Amino acid sequence: MDQLVCMRSFIRVAQLRSFTRAADALGLSRAVVSTQLAELERHLRCQLLHRTTRRVGLTSDGAEYLTRCQRILAELEAADEAVRGSRLAVQGRLRVDVPEAFGRALLIPALPRFTQRYPDLHLEVQLNDRVIDLIAEDVDLVVRAGPVKEPHLVARPIVTTRLITCAAPEYLRQHGMPADPDELRRHKLIGHLSSTSHRPYKWLFQRGTVRRQLQLPFSVSFNSVEARILAAVRGVGIVQSMDLMVAEALAAGRLQVVLPEWSAPGAPLMVVSRSALRNSARIRVFADFAAELLLQYRRRVDQLLGG
Repeated sequence: MDQLVCMRSFIRVAQLRSFTRAADALGLSRAVVSTQLAELERHLRCQLLHRTTRRVGLTSDGAEYLTRCQRILAELEAADEAVRGSRLAVQGRLRVDVPEAFGRALLIPALPRFTQRYPDLHLEVQLNDRVIDLIAEDVDLVVRAGPVKEPHLVARPIVTTRLITCAAPEYLRQHGMPADPDELRRHKLIGHLSSTSHRPYKWLFQRGTVRRQLQLPFSVSFNSVEARILAAVRGVGIVQSMDLMVAEALAAGRLQVVLPEWSAPGAPLMVVSRSALRNSARIRVFADFAAELLLQYRRRVDQLLGG
């Protein structure tokens, strides 16, 4: 049994939840992949997968083994790169996951410059606002807000943010300007749904050394940052968002700051990658590219907001 080959097949089956799709992705027959998985289970003396006629799922042993296999193969890939000297040549596949607003407003407009510089790099980009598991979803690098606690990840903080509460001028003309965070309870509020709990996040406020976190009643909530801001611009209600996201609307007069003295520090934006790939040229050049875009926009936001 070639254990590395079997491990690769196991990872693909676990990711795609199907022997047939895994076999197609690997360029093998379904029978070969099935035999490899059976050999691996015999070698380990445990069951890695639940098999039914309709789906394939991981056992508890399988879930643990999957994490370790992905880590081992990532280390192996990094070792191969080091020996081949391919760190000097940026090539191969790179899977990244970035927030929707960052992808549309900053990344996509700048991509021609990046792809021309690295024509042998095959970039796969996911746009979403949820926090993903890099190993489980086979992603190499993400742009993420907030702390990173996973020991197998390396985080590179890029820019700081602030939380700004704001609303459309027309909404404020109709409903009035709140003078205190508690007065927000009498307003229409736009919440941000957590991708894990599926409940709206609490809002944060800080004035001097006084810091408050409020669970507020929301008229409408979205799982998309862009959707929340668009709804606020349309006059749906008051929204709280990091300054990077609302700066353009504020500068254009489409939004107006509410409770300016209660602005609170937001989560830093950072580039996060798997530690096993930290020396990869693919990771390094895209991390530098993403950092450059964020820093440029941070400077623009500071100019727009007078920071």
